[in-house]
Amino acid sequence: MPVLGFGVYKNYDARSSCLEAFNAGYRHVDSAQMYQNEAAVGQAVRESGIDRSQLFITTKCGSRHHGYESTLKGVDESLAKFQLDYVDLFLIHDPLSGSEKRLATYKALLECKAAGKIRTVGVSNYNVHHLEEIKSSGYELPAVNQLEIHPFCQQKPIVDYCVKNSILVQAYCPIVRGKLDHEVFTSIAAKHKRDPAQILIRWSLQKGYVPLPKSATPSRIHSNAQVFDFELDAEDISRIDGLDQGENGAISWNPVNAP
Repeated sequence: MPVLGFGVYKNYDARSSCLEAFNAGYRHVDSAQMYQNEAAVGQAVRESGIDRSQLFITTKCGSRHHGYESTLKGVDESLAKFQLDYVDLFLIHDPLSGSEKRLATYKALLECKAAGKIRTVGVSNYNVHHLEEIKSSGYELPAVNQLEIHPFCQQKPIVDYCVKNSILVQAYCPIVRGKLDHEVFTSIAAKHKRDPAQILIRWSLQKGYVPLPKSATPSRIHSNAQVFDFELDAEDISRIDGLDQGENGAISWNPVNAP
């Protein structure tokens, strides 16, 4: 899995944004059934001319479609929209459907993996108790947990569990829009002659996460990918780490506390 991904949201700009991301060097695209962008991503894959084996494509099933049969059907529908033979990573988008449906969905995704339709099974917005639910049911733990993670919402208990159990953490909302002018970010950006968004993405990478920045602006898509030729030092990391507000720092839905 490429260590930097490109997040796509609603379908109106997904195709053009993906093509721009491919031009900028991204090879990892994060999409979702909920956002109706799979067809646009698939179109961009075909138009790019990049060999499928060089790309890492992710999608997710939301709680409205959880359940064993509906998940099996949903995987086939996603593949048809992408016009792909397989997806590299299929996530359960959220834990909101309750224990029974979550586990039925997970079972279905594991079966789709065994059938070759999915290369890797993961989850998103799962807290420790959701992951323990999978473990106690006798299933293998997911390979990935995608969470809202940025300096103000660091999800430390969940991240600690994931690290201990070899679950890769992906970070959505890695760039905290509306807070990029925070003095910590601007001062570190000036020190490294970078922009604040690059500092946040670099922080995420150095923490061991896979950040998934979103943008529809070509210049921003390119600059967000230019994060591999500098490093934050220990003082930078410590200053950014100190901004954590726990759950209060979340800027999106962050449904990790679902029962």
